[in-house]
Parts: sequence; C-alpha cells; structure tokens
Amino acid sequence: MRKPALAPIALLFLTAPGHAAAQSAVSAPGPAVVSEPSRLLDHVIANQKKDEAALEVYECMERLESRKNPNDSAPASVKITRVIPSGTGMDKIPVDPDGKPADLAAYRSRLESLEHALALIVNNNRTQRDAVEKYAKKKKERNDLIDAARNAFLFTFVAREPRGDRILAKYEMAPNPAFKPTSRFTSIFTRVHGYVWIDEDAAELARVEGDVTEDISIGLFLGKIYKGSHFMQERYEVQPGLWQPSFTQYDFDGRKLFSGFSIHERAFYSNYRYIGPPKEAIEAIQKELALADWNKSSFAAADP
Repeated sequence: MRKPALAPIALLFLTAPGHAAAQSAVSAPGPAVVSEPSRLLDHVIANQKKDEAALEVYECMERLESRKNPNDSAPASVKITRVIPSGTGMDKIPVDPDGKPADLAAYRSRLESLEHALALIVNNNRTQRDAVEKYAKKKKERNDLIDAARNAFLFTFVAREPRGDRILAKYEMAPNPAFKPTSRFTSIFTRVHGYVWIDEDAAELARVEGDVTEDISIGLFLGKIYKGSHFMQERYEVQPGLWQPSFTQYDFDGRKLFSGFSIHERAFYSNYRYIGPPKEAIEAIQKELALADWNKSSFAAADP
C-alpha cells in the first residue's frame, strides 16, 4: 500500500513531487489580494493546477521518514532521493545524507537509464508512446479532482494567522451536502473534514490538513482507510511565482484484503531546481554524465 493509492484522499495536497507540464506554467505571478472568498478560492484552484504543472520541469530533493507506528521510539526508516521528472512520472535516485551519490556506479547507471527514457520520448518512440498517453490521462484525472474539490467542500473563513512575515487566511473545509460525486475518487471527498490556509496576496494554498471522518473503501472495496486517519502539507514559495510542498505527513491506518496496514510518513522537500522538459533535461543529464572527474567530490551537497 503506497501513497499513489492514497493521493485522492489527500485532496488538496494536490501537489506532491510527481506530476505536471511546462515552464510557462510558472512564469506568471499570482494575483493580488482577492477579497471576495469565492473568487479567491477560484484563483487558488487555478494556481494549484499551475503549480502542479511546474513539477514536470523541476527536480528536487526528498527526505522520506517512515514508521509503522507513530509512537514508536525507534529511529524512523529514512530514504533520501533526488527526484527528477521523467516525462512519464518521476524518477527517484537514491543519494546519501549530503545529497551526493552513495554509490557512484549505481547513480551513473540510473542517470543513463533516465537519459535513454527521455530520448525515447523526445523522438516519439513507439515503446514510450503508451506510457506518455497513460501519464497524460493521469494528469487530466488529477486536474479533474482539483476542480471537483472546489465544489465538494464548503469553505468557511475562520481567522487570519501569521506564518513568518506572511499572513494566512484560515478556512474550515467541510463536505458540501449538495455535492454529487461523479467517481469513486470524488466520493472520498464526502468523508474528509479539514482546514486550509491561503496566502491571499499570492492566492496560493499554503497549508492543508484534514481527517478521515468515515471509513473509506479502496481497491474495488477490497480494503479500507480507517476513520481517524490524518494528513497535512506545508507549501511555500520556493522560487518567485513557484509554490511547492516543503513538508507532507500521512498517518493512515486501514486494511487491504485481510491484512491491516499502517502508514506513518513524513516527507521533506528542498532544492527545487529547473531542469526543463525532456529535451532540455536530456542536455542537463548529458552534461552531468560528461563530467571529466566523475567522483563524489564533483557533486555539491544538496541539503536534503
């Protein structure tokens, strides 16, 4: 049971490194303050899709901490990866705590494989065509979920709260009784309650957290996410006009078939860096592979 299966439950998480489109999607700054709540939320939804699209041309570093039990005193399992858009998803290449290759030969092999996969996409190779089409379908479905979230919830203003030098507007997010789900995924929205924090100046989602209020059936009803499961995400402007997650947390319990599962993960994201669509990404990777001195000291620490 991995996070992709849980993504619809995390509704307005709507951006976790793994999706998207082109650089132009992040070039326009967000609008100034929108005082009317309905218009503000419409702008937030539009910007959320723009930010989602940007992930297809930005790489980042991910530090994933996992526990089977949130109260476990043992050290969490930690995985640190360089997350690079592959044209059909995201390629995660393991690195050490300094953000450098832990195994140079394995690291180079993964980069070479990614270069090959990107070249197939650029050349419209038949072997990658189905994967590209499938990925495009998933992106459309995800955008449809973002649009559905706008009507699936009633957003009630709660207060304005400071975060650093910014002021965020906090809204309660409750299921809209008039909402009619159109799919198994959108029906999940009726079983979630939470809060969103919006940066009104940028019309961007800055934080979201929520709880599952009723058990949710998953996997053609062969499993469940239990009531009380929790999720949250923090988002910041990582570059001018570009808002992305810096931290996410999932605390989900449930069962799949006849076995219980428990997912307690914290992910930290940093070092967002433009790498471009496949054609540009290939050039960046080729330049990296062509380093005359292919050794660990050639890599700058990435501060994961």
